[in-house]
Amino acid sequence: MIYDGTYQGWLTAIFDSYDHKLNEVCFLKEKTASIPLFATPHYVITDEIKATRVMKGLKQRLSAEGLKNLYNIYLSEEEKSEEMMWRFVKYVFECKDNIEQNFSNSAVWDVKKLAKKVKREAHRMEAFVRFKLTKDHLFYAIIEPDHNVLPLIEGHFKGRYADQRWLIYDARRKYGIYYDLETVTTVELEFKLGAGSAKAIAEICDEREEFFQELWRRYFSSVNIKARKNMRLHIQHMPKRYWKHLPEKMPEN
Repeated sequence: MIYDGTYQGWLTAIFDSYDHKLNEVCFLKEKTASIPLFATPHYVITDEIKATRVMKGLKQRLSAEGLKNLYNIYLSEEEKSEEMMWRFVKYVFECKDNIEQNFSNSAVWDVKKLAKKVKREAHRMEAFVRFKLTKDHLFYAIIEPDHNVLPLIEGHFKGRYADQRWLIYDARRKYGIYYDLETVTTVELEFKLGAGSAKAIAEICDEREEFFQELWRRYFSSVNIKARKNMRLHIQHMPKRYWKHLPEKMPEN
């Protein structure tokens, strides 16, 4: 099944797999499609009606949490995650009763585990986003999460910073979410310089920004109690892969 990489496209692919009575299925996104040897390609045309029918069937058999878990798997971007979703959906449609607590089934357990990882990273991003103020009074932050969590965190930031314009940019996926005081929209940006480079930040940031960053670093340092320092626990809650975008983890001037 070769689809456009969208969630609607994947739901359409599920519809087509049942419509064509396909049992052995793998999913490929158009941009990276490399068709396996001996496989017969099926090109999926995203269809809102087909996607809605599949979603309607899932809503009848899953809780709101179960539907959210399935969407989280889609956002995980892990290898073979679509096949994991496919096995889960097949099991859902095979059973009359809700299967979400049947963890003896590998499809249910795999979805549960991976959805939890995505949800945990979304919570971390809500905590680790550090805004910088640009010269045109836009609050701007860079993140590089393992999973595509921007769709999961936009509601949090829209509610918390409703009176400010902000942009959160995913440097790994080259897109961001922008709030203009009314709505949140998805934007694609290209930086001539690295998005997080010191030169790029210096060019776009307000002249007072470095002062406030320094204040934050000093505050963070002052509230740390050296006698209670537990680096292992600290890294567990604040993984090192996030540090490059956290001012409190940057060396003092």
